[in-house]
Amino acid sequence: MRGLKLSAMVLVLALAACAKAGDDTDDAAANGGQPADAPAAAPAPAPSASPTAGTPPQGATAEDVTAGQQLFTTTANCYTCHGPDAKGTQLAPNLTDAEWINVSGSFDEIQTVIKKGVNPPKQHPAPMPAMGGANLNDAQVKQLAAYVWSLGGGK
Repeated sequence: MRGLKLSAMVLVLALAACAKAGDDTDDAAANGGQPADAPAAAPAPAPSASPTAGTPPQGATAEDVTAGQQLFTTTANCYTCHGPDAKGTQLAPNLTDAEWINVSGSFDEIQTVIKKGVNPPKQHPAPMPAMGGANLNDAQVKQLAAYVWSLGGGK
């Protein structure tokens, strides 16, 4: 019985210590990882924005390109693999140059790649899932393709 009481006391002390450490962690998290009495750090710079959209392809409008640019950096998740500047990463190719790896770069083919994905990719380690894993409707696919095409690599 005495061992049980001792174990219970140790458990209570351990929980109290964890709660105290959690409070410090919460305070530090609320202050950007700094203790409450530390001076505030300057905010981190915003990630580089996606490149400026260019001329829309035939069959799309400037509004499609603008909407596609917004999708690229939000809902469609393209920036995750292609980079926020669309210049590519180790995971996915540059979309701003004239080199196309998996298709010729036509507006229709870009839409098909977005809809179906790329499996297997010719030069990158992981396949691109259909719609980048997002849930896009046909209008959004068209807008996204118009934006990608307008970056300068479309043919």
